[in-house]
Amino acid sequence: MEQFEVFDDEFQRILGSNPELIQRAGGLAFAEGVCWVPRLNKVIASDIPNNRIVSWGKSEGFGIYREPSGCSNGNTVDREGRIISCLTRGRAVVREELDGTMTTIANSFKGGKLTSPNDVSVKSDGSIWFTDPDYGFLHLELGHGEKPEQDRNRVFRVDGDTLDISMVSEDFDKPNGITFSPDESVLYIGDTGRTHGDFRPHNLMAFDVAGDKLANPRLFADVEPHVPDGFRADVNGNIWVAAGDGVQVFNPAGNLLGKIHTPEISANLSFGMPDGQTLFIGATSSIWSIELNIAGATRPIN
Repeated sequence: MEQFEVFDDEFQRILGSNPELIQRAGGLAFAEGVCWVPRLNKVIASDIPNNRIVSWGKSEGFGIYREPSGCSNGNTVDREGRIISCLTRGRAVVREELDGTMTTIANSFKGGKLTSPNDVSVKSDGSIWFTDPDYGFLHLELGHGEKPEQDRNRVFRVDGDTLDISMVSEDFDKPNGITFSPDESVLYIGDTGRTHGDFRPHNLMAFDVAGDKLANPRLFADVEPHVPDGFRADVNGNIWVAAGDGVQVFNPAGNLLGKIHTPEISANLSFGMPDGQTLFIGATSSIWSIELNIAGATRPIN
């Protein structure tokens, strides 16, 4: 199989004439939560089974960023440069302040503990949007083993000022990746139900963002042959999806532009480096990178 599959001239332009996938780090049990941290000039990734967050920087190479990590999964950075993490074992969303202290953003809803926060995105108004599927209870070594206190898997929003939590969707089998379009008018959410049955969902849904609520749910793309795990948008609104067999790239209309195949199962990704034009990919035991001719979306463009 070719490492790069091109279905549109735009994807060839983005890849350039000599694309190269480079291994930056290895030795992980399962790489997730890939996130570029600008103030540190390094990329971090959750090594979930090893209960740690690792890092890689161009000058210092591979290192351990946080251990233990609460079996962190998805990570993101807010507008102030603080790292926000979803804790599988801790059943919470937490924020690492700039002085290193930890703040709990959310750990319950309507009196019950959250189930297994998975991935997270921060809007420019400071609100925190995250998915809460039941994966921590399906892998007992990562969760708690008792019955979840939430009666279904949901997507939540937390007000950045008050930390009040509200439910924005409960119509997913297993909500997973989550990201905004560059102008924040659309929120994309992935459903990875297929991990527990081929007949279950494996798609990306799009929603209009209406203040603190979501509207107009619609199918954005079906992902084959696996599921849409973590994903991010670039400045043109293309959605880059860690899709098991590698990275799949969809334009804003939901058309598949191309694929980047990885040696192992890919689970998450992030744009990084000072110019934002390097894509970092978490693929099972390793972190990979590829330089592109497009930058990741980091803030609203309007």
